[in-house]
Amino acid sequence: MQMLELFQTEWCPASRRVRQRLTELGLDYVNRQVPVEREVRTALRDAIGADTIPALRLENGSAIVGEENILAFLGEQFAEPLGAEAHRQKAAKARRHSIVGNEQLAPIVPDVKRRLGDVVAKVGRTSGRL
Repeated sequence: MQMLELFQTEWCPASRRVRQRLTELGLDYVNRQVPVEREVRTALRDAIGADTIPALRLENGSAIVGEENILAFLGEQFAEPLGAEAHRQKAAKARRHSIVGNEQLAPIVPDVKRRLGDVVAKVGRTSGRL
C-alpha cells in the first residue's frame, strides 16, 4: 500500500474533491497544507517541482499535479470499495445541510448587524461615565 501525500489548501474546491475521493477509496494519506500565496510555496516547489495545487506525491517520490490528473490516476490504480457510494451520498447530504443552514441564517444577519451597531453606539455614549 502506498503512502500518499496530498499538497492542498482547505479553501480550494479541487483540493476538497481530491480529499473526498481519497476518503471514498479508503486510502490513507498525509495532508500537507500549502500557503495561499504562490510566491511562498517553496516547500511545495521543493517537494514536487511545481507550485500548483492540489498535488499528490506518491511513495516513489513522483508527483501528480492537478485535480483531473489526480482523479484519473486514482481511478486507474485503485478499485472503488463497496462503501464509496454511501460516502458520496452522505457527503452530499452534509453539504446540502450546510447550504440550507446558511440560507436560513441569511435573513437574520442584517438584524444582528443592526442590533450590534445599536450596542456599540450605546457603549460609545456611556463610555467614560462610571
